[in-house]
Parts: sequence; C-alpha cells; structure tokens
Amino acid sequence: MTGPTRPVCVLVGAPGSGKTTVGQGLAAALGVEFRDTDTDIERMAGKPIPEIFVDEGEAHFRTLERAALAAALASCSGVLALGGGAVLAEENRAALVGHRVVHLSVELPDAVKRVGLGAGRPLLAINPRATLKHLMDQRRPLYAEVATATVVTDGRTPEEIVTEIAALLKP
Repeated sequence: MTGPTRPVCVLVGAPGSGKTTVGQGLAAALGVEFRDTDTDIERMAGKPIPEIFVDEGEAHFRTLERAALAAALASCSGVLALGGGAVLAEENRAALVGHRVVHLSVELPDAVKRVGLGAGRPLLAINPRATLKHLMDQRRPLYAEVATATVVTDGRTPEEIVTEIAALLKP
C-alpha cells in the first residue's frame, strides 16, 4: 500500500531565484515530474497571471494560488515550484509544514539580472527594482519560516544548484 502522494520537494523563493529553471533541472535529474503552481493557476483561470491581476486583482489571484497549492501538494509526486508570493498566506505556510521545502535564496543584484525587471511580472510593473527589493525584504522571513533547507543561488549555475539540492534530498 502506498502512502499519500507528496512532492519530492517544494521550491520557494523570490522572483529571479531560479524556481522554474532549477526546478525543471532538478526534476530531470531525479526522473520525476516538474510542476509550477503559477502554470496551474494560468490553466485554471484560462489566462496569463498578468491578466488575472489586471482583470480580477491580486486578492483573486491569491485565492486561486491557495487552491492551486493545496491541489498540487495533494497530487504532485515530483518537484513543485511555488510562486514567489505564495508564502504570504498563513494558510499556505501551514500547508507546507511536513514537506521538504527548499528556499532558493537570491540577493537583489542577481534577482534583477534574472528577472529583467518586470516583463510579465505584474507586481514589478512600477519601479521594479525598488518593488523587488521590498518584496524580497517582506518575504525573506516567510521563506525562512517554511524552509527545511536554504540554498544560495547567487553567482551559481542552475546545474550547481541542482547538484546541491539533489544531494540534500538523498535519504
């Protein structure tokens, strides 16, 4: 008898921390599926996230995000990447308890280089650098709260990060 389906690990971090790139690489290295809650939300809503923010607002997006996270935690058996703001909801942080959660840590200069300041990122549309710094400062303690491990991504290739996380996940 098999137990409930659970992600091998859940990746959290700021925009530009590498959740999608590293998550896809890690899933490939482990031979498991990669799933991103942002992609799930777009599928549920039938439109891209920036349009959800414009049409229905951030509160509606966060409601969809809570539903996507709960569904993914119950059905994903691979690597799960969460949107950068998923940790803002206490309900989401509580849902992550007992899971292997890896915080991909990134500092502002690397995040800015990777994100490209706002293309398709609704929360970074106005004054992207200052907004990204604010988001990172606001969320860093929440990432630390849910994380079972933190991996620094600054100045490192996705392959180096994948290797480190794969080693952390070995029993």
